[in-house]
Amino acid sequence: MDKYKKLAQNTAIFAIGSFGSKILLFLLTRLYSANISPANTGTKSLLEQTANFIIPIVTFSIAEAVIRYGLDKEYDKKEVFTSACVIEFFGMMILLLCSPLLGRLPYTKGFLVYLVVYIITSSFRQLSSQFVRARDMTRLFALDGILATGTLFAFNVVFISVLHWDVQGFMLAVILSDFFSGVFLWITAKLWRFFDLKHSLNPDVTKTMLRFAIPMIPTAVLWIITGFSDRLFVQYMDGYAVSPNVGAEAQGIYEYASKVPNLISMVSTIFFQAWNMSAITENNSKDKSEFYHRIFKAYQAFMFLGAAYMIAFVQPLSAILINYNTFPEYRTCYLYTPILIIAVVMMSFNQFLSSIYVATKKTSHSMWTALIAAGTNIILNIVLIYQWGVQGAVIATFMSYFVCYLVRIIDTRKLIYFKVQHWKFYVNLFCLFLMAVAEIIRPDFLLPMIAVMLLFMTLFNVDAILMVWKIFMKVLNRVKGKVSHG
Repeated sequence: MDKYKKLAQNTAIFAIGSFGSKILLFLLTRLYSANISPANTGTKSLLEQTANFIIPIVTFSIAEAVIRYGLDKEYDKKEVFTSACVIEFFGMMILLLCSPLLGRLPYTKGFLVYLVVYIITSSFRQLSSQFVRARDMTRLFALDGILATGTLFAFNVVFISVLHWDVQGFMLAVILSDFFSGVFLWITAKLWRFFDLKHSLNPDVTKTMLRFAIPMIPTAVLWIITGFSDRLFVQYMDGYAVSPNVGAEAQGIYEYASKVPNLISMVSTIFFQAWNMSAITENNSKDKSEFYHRIFKAYQAFMFLGAAYMIAFVQPLSAILINYNTFPEYRTCYLYTPILIIAVVMMSFNQFLSSIYVATKKTSHSMWTALIAAGTNIILNIVLIYQWGVQGAVIATFMSYFVCYLVRIIDTRKLIYFKVQHWKFYVNLFCLFLMAVAEIIRPDFLLPMIAVMLLFMTLFNVDAILMVWKIFMKVLNRVKGKVSHG
């Protein structure tokens, strides 16, 4: 199949599989905001971020290697999966031995057992789902996403809305959802057939996968630090910050300010799941430079346009996603959302460029570029949160992703050269910032200004949109042809 059609088809499968689950996640946001106070939301967020911080460490980021080598025809899938399972089991033993150290964190009191089990079940599901994707079982991968979100939603309703178990209910819901998802994949994809300690544990494959994955550990950790440090600073700088907009409640507000930007992140993740597979399988193709150029051009156009329309409708979107009735403090979330939307767009571009490091097996480059982002984020958090509270954290987040993009767009094109329209990138970025500032300060001419900016950005990016439309129509016609012949 043509590589453009293959990418479009996989993206469509992941999008269809994610559509229902994303709706449920929106409903969960309203459920959480109606039942969990801003202070407890901060604790919930810190527990999630801590788990996300620890998972790549104790799993050695082996799920990344599963995708890279599972899709590579030169490697035996049984050897890849068996090695990954052994590495992850070893990591879980380390987690159990070191778990008392987690109890020293101030926000883990009463949640330590939940946190450890959360990490184990999430790691189990992650490995299972990534190997299913490495076997090109994209439909099953998408179906699992729907089922997992459905069980997560059901458990949250019971534990939080009915039983009022608050943060404990959230943790238990995630644990059960991930566990059942992992079991479902092991049964339906017959994963046990690929686990063979006696015949398929190849030390050379294990070493190769570890050499690839180990640089991804600090990479994943550094990205989490970038998203985690601002939350810690916002929550714990209240003793000496000039801005009163800090503390546990401010951290809870910051958490919900990120819900609208998460819509951008969801769309980006759907595309990246398909794109990462294409980047790996097309790594040796002769026209990969043109492939990257066309896809990145279209991707940037759609991400910028999506962000523009979200900024334009930030207040109604916030009102839909967040329940203000129980805790009216959440009404101020929209003030911090516009720049967070732009930050997420930059993060998405960095994610796209990281696929080059994965495809070319240069994962150490991913690590040091992420280190630049994390360092920038921490330094700016110290300076900006002290002065501006939550808004300072938002600006620091954007700047860290932007600096990382500047580094990666130079570095990745040394590995795989492809043309980039830099001038178009900066025009789009400037327009987004004009809209963001206008939405925050809300001048009298806000509506006409936003309308003009939306029209300009739509026309400015129309060529990339038309290119994607042509590819989509080719895929649609191909599907129709199969149906008619069937």
